[in-house]
Amino acid sequence: MGVTYKYFGAPDGATAARVPISMRPEELGGDELGMNGMFTKIKPETMAAMVLTGIEGVPLHKVPPLELVVLHPDYAVVKLPMTVVDPLRGIGEEQVGAAAFIWSTVPDRGGPRDAYNVYQLLHEWQDFSHRLHEAGHQPYCLVWP
Repeated sequence: MGVTYKYFGAPDGATAARVPISMRPEELGGDELGMNGMFTKIKPETMAAMVLTGIEGVPLHKVPPLELVVLHPDYAVVKLPMTVVDPLRGIGEEQVGAAAFIWSTVPDRGGPRDAYNVYQLLHEWQDFSHRLHEAGHQPYCLVWP
């Protein structure tokens, strides 16, 4: 079935770490973890690379590592750097489209390759970044098999 990723916002690592062991996609609604999150099959490392490479022009090998908050046999929680969401708040349609095209042409990378799929994903990520900013939260990702 593959791994599912639930991106969510939390004010700090201690709050993000209080993720119940039993949480599964069908049990996660809107605000259990602070605010509306987003589900995707895209790895947090890939999301970080899409934004930083496509928008900020950061070379793929310079994308910063994620911070592990919790490692449990059933799940993990990682913190993404704010540099992965902040750049999206100030850009418009043209920049999102350009970032999607850039990412679709980057060699040797994981994740979606079709520019339109990347464009849609970046728009979702842009909405998520606005919600995080409004709540004053940091981006986290809950990962479970």
